[in-house]
Amino acid sequence: MHVPFDGWSDAALRAGASDAGCSDDDVTRLFPGGALDAIVMHSAMADSAMVAAFGSMPDQPDRVHLMIRAMILIRLEQAAPHKEAVRRGLTVLAVPNNALASAKALYATVDAMWRAAGQLDTDISFYTKRATLAAVYSATLLAWISDTSGDPAVIEGFLDRRLRDVAQIPKATAPIRSVVNTGQRIAEGMFQIVGRARR
Repeated sequence: MHVPFDGWSDAALRAGASDAGCSDDDVTRLFPGGALDAIVMHSAMADSAMVAAFGSMPDQPDRVHLMIRAMILIRLEQAAPHKEAVRRGLTVLAVPNNALASAKALYATVDAMWRAAGQLDTDISFYTKRATLAAVYSATLLAWISDTSGDPAVIEGFLDRRLRDVAQIPKATAPIRSVVNTGQRIAEGMFQIVGRARR
């Protein structure tokens, strides 16, 4: 609750710690990297909450792309009360020096989605699937941050168009496929580095 006023800063962390009955020493011990560590932890907690909510759905979708759609929408719905904190967190993660932490957080999110959807394969498509989902999720998250309509249908429509775009990639012309494949290879390479670092 302090982030909208103080940003993701030491001041916000210490104010939050005080609210929770923790000391400044606890902040230093739990978040040695300062606010960046707190942002990554916030994202990890959001991943867990998303997976739990998806798991408790009474009528889960039976197709993978619909499972992914449901999880993205759940995550955004759960983040809605803290939209400004998420926006400020993305600003911090966009700083070049924080690129690795940003990639790790994004990797963790899309990996959690794929695993919750029952996709536990470790073949050559492992990183391809995560890189593709990372592009869809990132674009949808930025659209959600920018949206001021307050109408959930706007973001749902945006997400559905991105999912359709992914489905159309195999049918694209050669030049378009070349651009997509180049971007995908870059993302896959980045995710492979992150994946090895996590193991």
